[in-house]
Amino acid sequence: MLNKNIEAFIGCDAEYESADIVLFGAPFDSTTSYRAGARAGSSAMRHESFAIETYSPYLDADLCDYDIFDSGDLELCFGDTQSVLSDIEERTATILRDGKLPVMLGGEHLVTLGAVRAVFKKYEELEIVHLDAHADLRDDYLGCRLSHACVMRRCHELVGDGKIHQFCIRSGDREEFLFATGHTDMHKFSLDGLSETIEQLGNKPVYLTIDLDCLDPAFMAGTGTAEAGGITTSELIGAIHSLSKLNIVGADINELAPSLDPSGNSTTTACKLLRELLLAIELKRKGE
Repeated sequence: MLNKNIEAFIGCDAEYESADIVLFGAPFDSTTSYRAGARAGSSAMRHESFAIETYSPYLDADLCDYDIFDSGDLELCFGDTQSVLSDIEERTATILRDGKLPVMLGGEHLVTLGAVRAVFKKYEELEIVHLDAHADLRDDYLGCRLSHACVMRRCHELVGDGKIHQFCIRSGDREEFLFATGHTDMHKFSLDGLSETIEQLGNKPVYLTIDLDCLDPAFMAGTGTAEAGGITTSELIGAIHSLSKLNIVGADINELAPSLDPSGNSTTTACKLLRELLLAIELKRKGE
């Protein structure tokens, strides 16, 4: 059993035993290749979540009507990436073993690998839906194979060809795009093809990973590697609602670096996106 965090994301203060969804933070950004600060993302989202309502007028649903538990941030060893990934995998596995759905708050995008390792062990037919500005398909970055620039390449080594469905991708080196041609289902620049992918995936187990830099910097300035040409917040909310039709067995939102947006707008945007994700998943799970 996990203990409650002292400060929970708004509306996510159920008891662990009764919870359907369990949140946890992975405050790690040691492989960030440009601007650091994502390690503060999960705690900032909790603290600033009280700037939004628990009720979603989009979905006519309220976080207070569901059992969601926030277990707080993991205490991670910033100097040991392997240890960090192992700790994330262990927490994810515990949540899955107890029959609950894990939702992780990053942290840089490499944290996704730890969670996917655990989810893949339970669901060998796992598919990944990946929303991001960056392909994240490098085999290594400056000689390091465990980097946020390589996370989808490492995930591909687990799930195999055609199992990673990438959207909004608009940055990467040539080799990454060549690799994607033969190994992933990449949709460049936008969310075009998302409805077809949802129909294709049906009831297969899906891990959803959202890198907030899929948004245009006009909507998400507080991220370490902002990339012009992204989607709008409204488009991402719509995508989250659509993706909730899938059999989501794990999810994360990552790469919020709150210190890079002193206005606080990026953090409150991330909070709203998380609220919509949690409620959309709950409505699907409850058949409402």
